Formats: sequence, C-alpha cells, structure tokens
Amino acid sequence: MEYTHLGRLALKVSRLCLGTMNFNPPFVSEADSFAIMDAALEAGINFFDTADVYGFYYSESQSGLTEEIIGRWLAQNPARRRQIVLATKVYGKMGAGVNDQGLSAYHIRQACEDSLRRLQTDHIDLYQMHHVDRSAPWEEVWQAMETLIQQGKVIYVGSSNFGARHIARAQCAAVQRNLLGLVSEQSLYNLIDRHVELEVLPACREYGMGFLPWSPLKSGMLAGVLQKSSAQGRQTLETWMPQLIEKRRTALQGYEDLCRQMGESPAVVGLAWLLHQPGVTAPIIGPRSVDQLHSSLRAVQLQLSAETLQQLDALFPGPGGEAPEAYAW
Repeated sequence: MEYTHLGRLALKVSRLCLGTMNFNPPFVSEADSFAIMDAALEAGINFFDTADVYGFYYSESQSGLTEEIIGRWLAQNPARRRQIVLATKVYGKMGAGVNDQGLSAYHIRQACEDSLRRLQTDHIDLYQMHHVDRSAPWEEVWQAMETLIQQGKVIYVGSSNFGARHIARAQCAAVQRNLLGLVSEQSLYNLIDRHVELEVLPACREYGMGFLPWSPLKSGMLAGVLQKSSAQGRQTLETWMPQLIEKRRTALQGYEDLCRQMGESPAVVGLAWLLHQPGVTAPIIGPRSVDQLHSSLRAVQLQLSAETLQQLDALFPGPGGEAPEAYAW
C-alpha cells in the first residue's frame, strides 16, 4: 500500500479509503463486514470512512447500524483503533425531532456523542459535514466544531458534497477563529461524473485540502457493467442503470474494450484513473466482499500511460478543465 498526506496535513493516509456504506444487511452481513475490515487492515489500508446515517438502507430506524458494526469490530481488538484514521459524518436525519438533522450546534454536539458511543471510541479523527446546511451560519458551525476539538472528541474537520463557494466561505470563517478549518472534501467523482474538475477540485488544491472521491466506479457502471449485464441479465442491475447504460453504451463499450486490451479489469482502471488526477488523495472503495477488496488493491500499482489517459478522456470527456477556462477564454 502507498500512503500520502491528507492535503496540507502531516497526517498520512492510504491511497485507498475503505468505505463502509454497504456494511449493513441485506448488502453485507456483520461477519463479512468484519472480514473485509480485517483484510483492509492487513493490506495496509489505514483510512476508514463511515457516516452516522449508514444503515438506513435496511430500515430508516437502523441509521447508525454501520457505525455500531465498526464499533463492535474495534472492540474485538482495542489495538485496531490506533492503526486507523477513522472518519464519520454528521448532517443526516437521525431521529424524529426537528433538530435531529442538519448542522446546528445543537445537532452537531448530540450527533458526535452518539457516533462516539456507536463506534466505541473516545475520538473521531476526521469529522465530516455530510452536506452543506444553508440555514446554519458558519459561526455556529465552527463554534460547535471548535468545542469538540477542544474536548478532544474530534481531531480534524472535513466536508462532503460542498460546492467551491461553500468551501471558500467555511475556510474564511475558520481563519477568523484561528482554526485549521476544513482539511478534506468528499465529493462524487469518477470517469463519468467529472463536474468537480470545474471548481471543487481547484478549490481544494488552493486551500490545501485532501480530496476523497465517492462512487469512484459509478455504482458499478465502470466495473465492466456491459459484460456483467450480458452474462447475468438486466434483473441484476439497479433500476436506474439500464437507461443510463443505453445513453453511454458506446463509451462504456470502448472503455471495456480498452481495459481488455490492457489486460486489466475495468474496476481497477477506473480507480487508477482517479489516482492519476491532481489533488485526489484516496478514492473511497465500497467492497461487498474480501475478493472485491483485494482486486481493488491493484489500482495503487497500476501506472497509466499518457496515451491511455488521453484515450480515457476521449471516451469520457470532462468539463474541459478548470473554470473559467473550461467555458471562457
């Protein structure tokens, strides 16, 4: 495994981050979740990402289930906690109360306490705001985060699904309080979804923030979906996927043909492409099995040639670079 600094920080994290959103029935059992975390740690992955709302796919009342699974895994061997950088998130609806979601200081405090209890730990290494809360003034947000940092319950603060303007406002407000501010942003980014190249990625580089792509394989579309759907039938696909596949069939076919010529799996190439993008710290992988985890590791070693990168850009054109040059002179 290779390691890199999380943005401007001295903290080092693995080039792949273990995403845990699938760690809940009926997707991945607790036993299989434990096996995946064991294998990740053994492979040198030291960066684990979760969120307080994960588990809601099974039942809305099960929000928090994934954190509980991770907490039980950590409790099995207390030494594991010192081996990982543990990230979770706050924002989502966690109860029926009117203040059980968002980024009010009231909710941030309660959500952090609840996450600590579920994770069976005394601190969160990276506490990420899961979405921008347009109703929460930044002085309120940073006051809450500053208190948690002073109490030793949070070390670093990050964002997720923020626009560049939200990042800029957050950082300006943090500077006024003499705080470190945001250290990372987690956004949708893959060969198909490249909107962040316009402003979010440049903003992260400008502020020295790490960048963590989620859905790096577009829910499996970049993992050889044509071959798999042909072999297994469309009934195995997500309900929204067939229409999107048809829209991009030519590009996807070209992509899978290119990967076949390279002798690499499409999933590995998709992850490797992200690792070649300036400013990307660690794609967040979401394996549902140990085999899927092990296959992802190849992406860290795979070096893509300039010609291959050009071919991938031709198949999946981005927005044209950074703003404003992407759309103006």
